[in-house]
Amino acid sequence: MTNTVKRSNLLSPPSPAANAGSNEAALAPGWPLLSRESGDSLVEQIVRGIRSRIDDKLLRTGARMPSIRQFADTHEVSRFTVVEAYDRLVAQGFLESRRGSGFYVRERSPVGPMHGNFSAAAPRAAIAQEDAEGALDVVWLVRNMFRQMPPQKMPGGGLLPADWLDGELIANALRAVSRENQSLLLGYGTPQGFLPLRQQLQLKLAEHEIAASPEQIVMTAGVTQALDTVARHFLRPGDVIFVDDPAWFLMFGSFAALGAKVVGIPRLADGPDIAKLSELAALHKPKLYVINSVLHNPTSTSMSAAKAFQVLRIAEEHDFTIVEDDIYCDMHPGSSVQPATRIAALDQLHRVIYLGGFSKTLSANLRVGFIATSAELARHLADRKMLSTLTTSEIGERVAYKILSEGHYRKHAERLRARLNSTRDKVVRQLEKLGMDVGEPPPCGMFLWVETHCDTNVLTEKAMEQGFLLAPGSLFSPSQLPSTRMRINVASMADPGIWRFLEHELGR
Repeated sequence: MTNTVKRSNLLSPPSPAANAGSNEAALAPGWPLLSRESGDSLVEQIVRGIRSRIDDKLLRTGARMPSIRQFADTHEVSRFTVVEAYDRLVAQGFLESRRGSGFYVRERSPVGPMHGNFSAAAPRAAIAQEDAEGALDVVWLVRNMFRQMPPQKMPGGGLLPADWLDGELIANALRAVSRENQSLLLGYGTPQGFLPLRQQLQLKLAEHEIAASPEQIVMTAGVTQALDTVARHFLRPGDVIFVDDPAWFLMFGSFAALGAKVVGIPRLADGPDIAKLSELAALHKPKLYVINSVLHNPTSTSMSAAKAFQVLRIAEEHDFTIVEDDIYCDMHPGSSVQPATRIAALDQLHRVIYLGGFSKTLSANLRVGFIATSAELARHLADRKMLSTLTTSEIGERVAYKILSEGHYRKHAERLRARLNSTRDKVVRQLEKLGMDVGEPPPCGMFLWVETHCDTNVLTEKAMEQGFLLAPGSLFSPSQLPSTRMRINVASMADPGIWRFLEHELGR
């Protein structure tokens, strides 16, 4: 969309009822058509168009915006795309959300709204309340993951069920930690994290052929905080960050809140599309590329050695940093089962920042993650962490250290892999009987990325009505366009009700 045609045809006029009490002419035609051929995402085009119309006084204070559903249907875009656009406009001060009523043009303050720097504190949760008929968005899915639903009711969730994990293992470690010198449990701890655990992680990383001294490791409250800490160190408003497409959806909103432009790199069976990565790197000059090399979320594929070398070469050519998220590493049985190469093992933490943690295999509540990088950058990241959260919980870090150092963790991980293997095969066979296409099923990992041959946004809404949480494919792409793909957590498919629901909805 260019400035010369920016008022040709974007918003259709609302119904008289919808526009009652606001400017009748505010939403008259005169907007550009959205273009999927544009270098900008649909979200960016919508945001720019609405913002320009408000700036030009064509949308006046108090004017009611079309509902998310109406806008999406009129312009043939995903509701998630509209949700993200409206969310950004709320964060930038152009729109406001009124509970149970909708979105309205906000009264402009003398200072004016933020341009490009999206506030991380914006009331994003209000977005999902706007559409009374239940628009789906990233926050919707995350919020429902925190509901007290049985794990078997959450095949779209990202955790193993509690009965797969070892609560007694954690309880025993907690009791052992509580018997130690209690004065050690009453202070802040150290910003870089519990030293014995960092020393233990040095041994763990060496098993993956990554050399990292304790001074190169910073403990975090899970990989989520690790990603946020790295992003805040590197990114400035307007910077570009690459992610896989598909990828872990929570990153998209987090990075956008920092004012970054999120660009997806198509993910293939053995890693990213190298031709597309090279082309987009030359075009956008990104600061970071966040990638799963091993057991990619949501496909459970892993990167080949050839692809790992090529990604590193492109990063060096275009001078961007690779952030390698290896949260699922302990679910991978080794290259004899599925070829997998970690970029950090090739680079040895010069251009690669390596992230890991134990939320998937021990406990999400333990919140123990880490960053491994160069010693200099580790000091900077520890300082940044200190300024935002002082330290992380040394109690949790001591518990993780106890489990790792006493040899219990290795056996626990082996049991998880064996159970996933036996469960995965059964789930694959049942999905295929329903007509879903699993492709070449991954030999390890907890996720399947299945082709359902239907709109999984609609399927997800229907499932929620029946008390089941699914994960539609559109959430896993930065574009959030409608998708027929869906992520399945094989460990959470034990409830016969989910199979009855899928059989009924898919008509097979």
